[in-house]
Amino acid sequence: MRIGLDARLLAYRTGGISTYIAQLLRALAELDSGHDFVAFKSRKAKQSPAPAGMRCATLWTPCHHRFERTALSAELARFRLDVLHSPDFIPPRRGARRHIITVHDLTFLHYPQYVTAESRRYYNGQIEAAVRQADHILTDSQASRDDMVTMLGVPEGKITVHRLGIEPRFRPQPPEELARVRQRHALPESYFLFVGTFEPRKNIIGLVDAYGVLRGRQPTAPPLVIAGSRGWLYEETMAHIERAGLGGSALVRENLPTEDLPGLYGNALALITPSFYEGFGLPALEAMACGTLPIVSNRSSLPEVTGDVGALVEPESVDSIAGAMERALLDEPWRTEQRAAGLARAATFRWEDTARTALAAYTRLT
Repeated sequence: MRIGLDARLLAYRTGGISTYIAQLLRALAELDSGHDFVAFKSRKAKQSPAPAGMRCATLWTPCHHRFERTALSAELARFRLDVLHSPDFIPPRRGARRHIITVHDLTFLHYPQYVTAESRRYYNGQIEAAVRQADHILTDSQASRDDMVTMLGVPEGKITVHRLGIEPRFRPQPPEELARVRQRHALPESYFLFVGTFEPRKNIIGLVDAYGVLRGRQPTAPPLVIAGSRGWLYEETMAHIERAGLGGSALVRENLPTEDLPGLYGNALALITPSFYEGFGLPALEAMACGTLPIVSNRSSLPEVTGDVGALVEPESVDSIAGAMERALLDEPWRTEQRAAGLARAATFRWEDTARTALAAYTRLT
């Protein structure tokens, strides 16, 4: 089969869906399935997203353009694809004989106030047509699968869950690497950690308030490190951190190099992901793979990622978040036990399995 994968988003964004696209391409190439794969990149891309052994082709149609579905159909016609996989939700009107899409989450339907007006326009206006048109749908979690069934009326048999994987570089780091990352980013020897985009959906404001409660109970608690990049309405989050009056106890680190992430996790006492909604939650998985205790929300996909490891919290309850952080601080035997459990659980998430499930979906359509 000739199978196309739309990798244009890699030229526009990092993390999240872009990580999914890049790792899926790599894992598919390593499977050596015998199919003819074509990775489609944006004309703005500085390098090819295609791994060795996979073809690459350039497309001019930009991502999230209002005429994208029509323009992309015209561009793809010459490739005569058997299957086109659109990993960013929305397929062209006709880009191949069969179409597969990946729907990572339905944040824009659940919590429209937590996404940009542009995202609401792009996804809300097209998601129903996209799931109807698609011959099959991949998704990252059972929670997202259930959302599509209940909110969009998608038949259960049309959806396949394929969990995301973990890159080999996320593993416990040697002491010298941990020290290097601390020194490079002016970090203390221990801290509570948040990793993600600074936007309302991530509930950083609730985390900061919970940390303030923890400091009231445990004045010598280690600092809170908030690491990531600025997203939609980040100003509100940054202003709240300033108003909280935590001084040097709340440290913001923006746009850290990806190669420093394993060390960032490894130095942390615990990772806290108190999001209102997540399609998957890669930071929790990455933290477990580095031997760090995860504290995550008790909703959407996050419990599927962490399983019985760490602690589940109610994201709208400051006391719930603060209580889990306090246990992580004071209960060293539990923390040690959870470290081992997290390493074991993270080892079960493999990009190879993600790719095999996707490949099986491609082949079933022919």
